[in-house]
Amino acid sequence: KKKGARILKRYVFPFTLALIAFASIGSAGAQTSGKEGTAVAIFAGGCFWCMEPPFDKTEGVISTTSGYTGGTTANPSYEEVSAGGTGHIESVKIVYDPSKVSYEELLHVFWRNIDPFRKNAQFCDTGSQYSSAIFYLNEEQRELAERSKAELEDSDRFSQPIVTGIFAAAPFYPAEKYHQDYYTKNPNRYTFYRWSCGRDERLEQVWGDEAGGH
Repeated sequence: KKKGARILKRYVFPFTLALIAFASIGSAGAQTSGKEGTAVAIFAGGCFWCMEPPFDKTEGVISTTSGYTGGTTANPSYEEVSAGGTGHIESVKIVYDPSKVSYEELLHVFWRNIDPFRKNAQFCDTGSQYSSAIFYLNEEQRELAERSKAELEDSDRFSQPIVTGIFAAAPFYPAEKYHQDYYTKNPNRYTFYRWSCGRDERLEQVWGDEAGGH
């Protein structure tokens, strides 16, 4: 992450919260399957604080969990991931009711909440840990993800190549408790971070009226 972005996040993120950073995760944190009657989707779009709200507002979504995936270290901490040495990406795990919302609809929400043209970065956060990515859990999700990306590439609405990755799901580790639902627990700090990061301004540049909410 750039020095400026790291200072910014530290400013809106009190040091006292770091004292509870090392919450116990356990092996269950790596699970990517949902309970009977539900399904799971995993997306990465930069700061996971900012990826929870648009999905929480989507009808049919049961829960969102901020976490880390795609790396090689088991049960990584925020400090390890943000330093960029574990190979993980900040992500959100979405449990949803497929009878109320389809994976295609979740993909629609995902795309309109990211900058698909930035490689190893999203908005003010830089580094591979802030890459945009879709992690598919089965062949159907892979096909739908690739189709959605191809449709955007073939739409002629963009002149830049889309660099968002599509990968097979790896173990997902929930982030520390203080990261979960950060936007509801710390609305002022969250709003300031999001604004200072230029996220919504950039989303409007890319997606216009289709830009995702916050």
